[in-house]
Amino acid sequence: MRLGVEETLGALNAALGPGGPVWFKETRARHLRVRDFLAPRRALQARFGDDQVPERVVHAIVGLQGPGVAPVLSCAPTPAGLALQLRRSAVFERVLGAVAAYAAPTVPAAPGPRVVLHCPALRGSPCALRLSQLRAVLVADHLARALHAHRVSVRLVPAVRDPHMPTFLQQLRVDWPAASERAATEALRSRALAELTPARNAEALPSGALGRVCLKELVDERGRTTGYDPNLDSCLVTEDLLAVLAELQQAVQDWAEDSSLGLAAAPDAGTDSCMVVHVVSCEEDFQQQKLDLLWWKLDDQAPLRQKHLVCGPVKVAGAPGTLTAPEYYELRHAQVCKASALKHGRDLAQDPAWMEIFRVLSVATIKFEMLSTAPQSQLLLALADSSISTKGTKSGTFVMYNCARLATLFESYKCSVEQGLYPTFPPVSSLDFSLLHDETCWATQQPCPAQPQGSTSLHAQRWCASSWYSSAWISAHTITGYTS
Repeated sequence: MRLGVEETLGALNAALGPGGPVWFKETRARHLRVRDFLAPRRALQARFGDDQVPERVVHAIVGLQGPGVAPVLSCAPTPAGLALQLRRSAVFERVLGAVAAYAAPTVPAAPGPRVVLHCPALRGSPCALRLSQLRAVLVADHLARALHAHRVSVRLVPAVRDPHMPTFLQQLRVDWPAASERAATEALRSRALAELTPARNAEALPSGALGRVCLKELVDERGRTTGYDPNLDSCLVTEDLLAVLAELQQAVQDWAEDSSLGLAAAPDAGTDSCMVVHVVSCEEDFQQQKLDLLWWKLDDQAPLRQKHLVCGPVKVAGAPGTLTAPEYYELRHAQVCKASALKHGRDLAQDPAWMEIFRVLSVATIKFEMLSTAPQSQLLLALADSSISTKGTKSGTFVMYNCARLATLFESYKCSVEQGLYPTFPPVSSLDFSLLHDETCWATQQPCPAQPQGSTSLHAQRWCASSWYSSAWISAHTITGYTS
């Protein structure tokens, strides 16, 4: 049975008795040194008053067991609240003994909602793509991959039309559909013309605009538009805006038509089972809110579930704010090439194999920078050469470099096994993980000197356990979130 954060949190909250959820999983390194979960002091006071948490409750938490629940080492009151630490060695052993089970996505019991993933930034050209829009593109691509991995049916909108955009997306290793034919806008135009408000005196409409549609009643309608800007009043309807709506409408309607032919497995297939997620930069959010409301206004079959994933601004230290996405890519690519020339002492730009490696490293650096901060938060980029150093711990270059080091280490070990210097890895089930009794053994244990074949000494056992642990640590760290 695989351990799970959700299952552990559920058991911890249930142990506190009736009431809302209290516990949360720690993620900051300095907190993970002393605890894995925390029930904040104020939340406990709201639950139990000024009294301390009953001793029987603390004992129940320490003895928690159940499917997916991680084993608990200790639970004690602290100034911050009730701090809980897991038996990490036992957690490591459980996870590393079945890495494949954690790497494979769980299959939902029933078909989940279908998702239309909309990224407005892809309607422009690469040279006009701001860094905040590039962030939205990379977040949308990451979200699409995550949804696909969990067997969620996803449609990507818009289809790219600018002739230069597919090449740029290919550079970034972003898989997005190209345009085919435009969706028809006649029905939406007719409905829009019927909803237009009379033009005010002396108001001149921009070229290509049909008029304005009042959105005030939708903004005032509670429940449906929670989170929308209350200042939204009207929307200027243009042919371009109708084309955007028509493309979104077509993506939803195609699914409904597929379900009528039996191609979609969801029992409640239709527009109601479809969710639209708009991944937008903070500069585009206000206009996107208008488009959402206009869609509801002009289309009775528009999905009621429309969500916004708003990406925060991207600030650049020591550089003008007008830096475009292609310029940012070229800068990182040049820095990777320069760093390689300094490291190897020669120019590798003429070697096609090395140039492909440089492109991969450049994209890895960009994606780690753009995705390492929560999408809603502001992102500050440092564009100096030092920001792609392999000595830091937060860059894509660092991660790729250390993956290469691990690959070299394992290849060297394989060669040493063939020469008889090291024993082969035994089955994981035969390893005695209890020998790694101290957490520092798990984190820093180094392979011992050459051991004779078949050695069963304590040091050899530790070496086998810690070496196998090292080979799977990155996967376990990524999957479970339990390690520090």
